[in-house]
Amino acid sequence: MSKDRNAWLRTLLQWHWISSAICLVGLLGFSITGFTLNHAGEIEAKPAVHNQTGTLTPDLLKLLDASPAAKKDKANAPLPPAVRDKLMAETSLRWPAETEAEWSPDEVYLPLPRPGGDAWLRIDRHEGSFEAELTDRGWLAYFNDLHKGRHTGTAWRWFIDLLAIGCCLFALTGLLILQIHARHRALTWPLVGAGLLLPALVALLLMH
Repeated sequence: MSKDRNAWLRTLLQWHWISSAICLVGLLGFSITGFTLNHAGEIEAKPAVHNQTGTLTPDLLKLLDASPAAKKDKANAPLPPAVRDKLMAETSLRWPAETEAEWSPDEVYLPLPRPGGDAWLRIDRHEGSFEAELTDRGWLAYFNDLHKGRHTGTAWRWFIDLLAIGCCLFALTGLLILQIHARHRALTWPLVGAGLLLPALVALLLMH
């Protein structure tokens, strides 16, 4: 093997092991959750639902009514900081200050979807009463939602994109390494071809 070929192989091996090390945990996690998602109908989940109620003080209700969004028939805008702080202190819900609520003449509704569950908060604008509900579907649902990127935010979506790029690099460098060693391993290309042919046949012949 020539010096250039040896250098090329060393470079490929370096990129291959680095990309595999970086992607190892993520790839394993996505493989496991891919299996659990594929069998989601067979795995029982019992959601836990928690409800909390209360009433805003008159000064906070006035602060709510003084918000610019309150003067419109329909609007999407964050809650006033003091109202948000009070509600987070009296409920188990947490949300960023910039999260927008849905304002109408009768109520303010704050949807708070999250991985592995759901949550919402409703405030009666006339009486100041509020109701919060938190639904927890368990750890399995949480990791399944991470797999799908459901209600996970921008940072997690970036992580999924970077993991996908790393896995592509891992696969492509592996393919080039196979190509270099293929002349000494007769089954290399038949196995690669089988890996392509099997999903193609399943998709064409067995999917309805």
